[in-house]
Amino acid sequence: MIRAPFARPVRGLCTTRFGGVGRRPFDSLNLGAGVGDDPADVETNRARLEALLPARPCWLRQVHGSRVIHLDEWVAGIEADAAWTDRPGQVACVLAADCLPILVAERGGGCCAVIHAGWRGLAAGVIARTIGELPADPARLQAWIGPRICRDHYEVGPEVRAALNESESAFEPVRPGHWLADLPRIAERQLRDAGAGQVTDSGACTADESRFFSHRRDKRTGRMVACIWLQYRSP
Repeated sequence: MIRAPFARPVRGLCTTRFGGVGRRPFDSLNLGAGVGDDPADVETNRARLEALLPARPCWLRQVHGSRVIHLDEWVAGIEADAAWTDRPGQVACVLAADCLPILVAERGGGCCAVIHAGWRGLAAGVIARTIGELPADPARLQAWIGPRICRDHYEVGPEVRAALNESESAFEPVRPGHWLADLPRIAERQLRDAGAGQVTDSGACTADESRFFSHRRDKRTGRMVACIWLQYRSP
């Protein structure tokens, strides 16, 4: 498990693939339902995660879009790719296995958010939309990009290249009509353009490290989860 570098009262983490009960190819801490794993194993794994948290995570039905919700709006099965809260004890989370899990928090702990950003979400503006929803001065926001696929393992074609509409520096040509896309670099630029005062990248590549699930590397595989929440303050 990886702890995100936030100061109290903000807490954040991202799981690895270790510490669960799942069998190949979902070994072992798969937290994603609907990927073909045994539902009983997923529930056991989720229970293990929940034991570390102040409340049950608010699971989203992620659709690679740009919808952002406040967790007061949350109901089971809600479609969204980002969520935020300003209430202690509510746990925002996203699943990922190459896409970028991004945790955001106001420096004083006034609010926090989680973002699921693949290339579609980046193109749709999910980062700017989330930052715009938060009741905080963007300059006071800290963002952490969790384990994600790195440029060397993310080849894209002209459709993705055009949709992202980024400068040449975010793409490295590898063969005619194909590029290596640097999604973490694109996300960092979008976070800074939205005003985030501090951006930190974990530097961990899901496709390069066996401790992570990676859809692009393994195709049929599990999902990690990134969570963020505000601790209750002492009276």
